[in-house]
Amino acid sequence: MSKNFARGVMGVTLVFFAAFFLWPILQILKGGFIDADGHLTFTYLGSLLTNRIYLGGLANSFLLALTTTALALLIALPLAFIADRFLFPGKGLLTSLILVPMILPPFVGAIGIKQILGQYGALNALLIELGLRPVGWTCDWLGANQFLGIALVNALNLYPIIYLNAVAALANIDPALEEAATNLGCTGLRRFVRITLPLIKPGLFAGGTIVFIWAFTDLGVPLIFDYARVTSVQIFYGLKDMGGNPFPYALVTVMLVSSILFYALGKGLFGRETYAMMAKATSSGGPRALPRPRAWLCTTVFGLITFIAILPHLGVLLVAFSSDWYRTVLPTHFTTENFRLALGHDLTVPAIANSLKYASLSTIIDVILGVALAYVIVRSKIAGRQLLDFLAMLPLAVPGLVLAFGYIAMSQEGKFFSFLNPVQNPTILLIIAYSIRRLPYVVRSAAAGFQQTSETLEEAAQNLGCPPLKATFKITLPLIMANLIAGGLLAFSFAMLEVSDSLILAQKQIYYPITKAIYELFQLLGDGKFLASALGVWAMVFLGIIILGLSLLLGKKLGAIFRM
Repeated sequence: MSKNFARGVMGVTLVFFAAFFLWPILQILKGGFIDADGHLTFTYLGSLLTNRIYLGGLANSFLLALTTTALALLIALPLAFIADRFLFPGKGLLTSLILVPMILPPFVGAIGIKQILGQYGALNALLIELGLRPVGWTCDWLGANQFLGIALVNALNLYPIIYLNAVAALANIDPALEEAATNLGCTGLRRFVRITLPLIKPGLFAGGTIVFIWAFTDLGVPLIFDYARVTSVQIFYGLKDMGGNPFPYALVTVMLVSSILFYALGKGLFGRETYAMMAKATSSGGPRALPRPRAWLCTTVFGLITFIAILPHLGVLLVAFSSDWYRTVLPTHFTTENFRLALGHDLTVPAIANSLKYASLSTIIDVILGVALAYVIVRSKIAGRQLLDFLAMLPLAVPGLVLAFGYIAMSQEGKFFSFLNPVQNPTILLIIAYSIRRLPYVVRSAAAGFQQTSETLEEAAQNLGCPPLKATFKITLPLIMANLIAGGLLAFSFAMLEVSDSLILAQKQIYYPITKAIYELFQLLGDGKFLASALGVWAMVFLGIIILGLSLLLGKKLGAIFRM
């Protein structure tokens, strides 16, 4: 491969990240630490850290992320172990359904769960129907503990990320290691804690870190739950006064630094240890058959957890098809009118068109840049390629909320990028934000393809006179096309349903993407939640098709895309 090509890719990447990743972050730091006279100051940060409201929001965000990650881990780890080690009835179907929670953005699922667990929701109606509570009895399950409700919704949506990584890590364990422990008397739970768990710890860290940062910076679910005592919502409300108020800048800085510190701490504690496996397993592994009662117990566990995980989806689906759902277990009247009204609403059709445009263009950028980056990282020997790998993965550690706030900050009137001000037209910034945020998935997917394809195939083509770049296009890219399609589809689908960037950057109705339209519809009185749910069902079907295609293309390798 030409060194000039590698240097060119490195140059373009550095310029792109400097302008639209590092510069926005620097603008946030400047707004929080530079006073009106241009002098360095820690006054704003000091005032923020002594403000009980802001400190409480930060503490709640941390505890929310910790609770979400713990719940997701408790759900995902047993399921991954059962799926990897045992055969049971319906395993193929149930392990495919494990990905279903990912087909709905968490904040849309919050609409459905509120309908089920609300004061006049389905759960209370069911308890009354069963005679467990008197007629007229109510309990606001979510109002009594909004914090736990938000953590539960996020955990039920995000646990497949940990599951995918855990299954991949378990599949890579040499069975001889566990057999040796068994021969020495270490069995059952003790063997799992002492042998298996340390071996899969890096994989758990990879998925757990994404879940933690996602929950720590999540904006959509707290907004739907009307829970303002978290940092993300405080930042969202602070956008209205960011021109003359330095505190939102300081608050975003604290969130950014916290996210990076949490990642670094987890990396130091759990990510450094690796264990080399034999090139080939020294004994036969694979899932084993169970006695019928235990096999059906595995099926029951999988089925029950999957049912609980898709409750938000069922709630959204039922709301979308109902005209009235109040104090009853199921809607009293079903209709398809909501879908017609939603598609005919002034917000909806333009929002779908906008999302398709933003997501398509951002995916094109991701595929072109991601493939080039992966090729340089894997195939070249150029100095600094590790820096490219680090930069490509960095957006996973930086919250979308922080990046969106940085774009607002750098495009204020009088700034160099003022011509991109999203108040006027957010199209360019939304496309860039989507591409920056989803680039890691394409890079990881393409890099995996290059690593699994022998370089000798390209060398053979070059020996026959084919130029290096042409050999890559003619030989290697067709061989890794499944990886490229998977990475591109994942980038496209998540860009279509991006939440933080969309809620913050899209400020005019004409430029609303789908997620902003869903949020605005939900805010409407009367039939707002029905229209929002109908649009959410469309998003659910769309992302479901994408996830199904990804699972068929990559199988267990899908988890590698969600690694930092």
